[in-house]
Amino acid sequence: MPSYDVVAIGHLDKGRIVRGHEARQAIGGAVYYGGIVLARLGLKVAAVTRIAKRDAWMLQELRSFGIEVFPVWTPETTGIENIHPDPDSDLRICRPLGFAGTFQVGDIPDVAARLFYVGTIFADEVDLPFLQAVAERGPVALDAQGCLRVLRGDELVTDGWPWAREALPLVRYLKVDDREARALTGEEELEEAARDLARQGPAEVVVTHNAGVVVLADGELYRAPFRPRTLAGRTGRGDTCFSAYIGRRLLGEPPAQAIGFAAALTTLKLERPGPFRGPLDEVHRLLTAL
Repeated sequence: MPSYDVVAIGHLDKGRIVRGHEARQAIGGAVYYGGIVLARLGLKVAAVTRIAKRDAWMLQELRSFGIEVFPVWTPETTGIENIHPDPDSDLRICRPLGFAGTFQVGDIPDVAARLFYVGTIFADEVDLPFLQAVAERGPVALDAQGCLRVLRGDELVTDGWPWAREALPLVRYLKVDDREARALTGEEELEEAARDLARQGPAEVVVTHNAGVVVLADGELYRAPFRPRTLAGRTGRGDTCFSAYIGRRLLGEPPAQAIGFAAALTTLKLERPGPFRGPLDEVHRLLTAL
């Protein structure tokens, strides 16, 4: 049976990014942004995604970083239009352009992994039976973004997660952003929201926000800032931060060091569109200044 450090599972986004009056096509998704970070850290990574055959070109960059891809062919590829009315603001409007369908238990390849990273971006991308099947295979890291998204009219918005209490005990590493944390817990303070979520099962909770990241691990809280000069690479912020954090944890770093590294790498990513492609030396240099 093939074995990997991380098997990343999630839809790729055949998306469109609109910043102010400028628009461009862009690949996105947690598997894309996060998978590339994990591979850049030297981990052995596989990716499982649902995608239309006509869009197989979207897999090329993942493979160029040494990621083995297990595609599940579907009639349609997921797509999201991310609209940033103010290029320097954290506000964005998300509109669906396509949906590759809910992951099925049979989509999971016969492989072993130290960690299964489920990166959701779309409503109904995963359900509870699928997450239970993944958890039976090994430890789970979950980006819950898609689990909290619902389609209202022509917009994807953050709302409740009906099966959260059944899902959270299955998760070792949980990532949410500040809006998602508040929607799940009702807590305004991110530290309290992280504690509430940890009480529901996850060993480590990662909460990203516009100014940085908060981690709760083994009852201890850690914080680290983002200090980008621009937000040209805003899309993919959470995916980048979470994958950098769990990647460094898999490499043996304690939470205090892993969060600092993740914040520094994310700062650099925020300044540049696309996934993090820079040298790791640049991250270490910035880390000393944050």
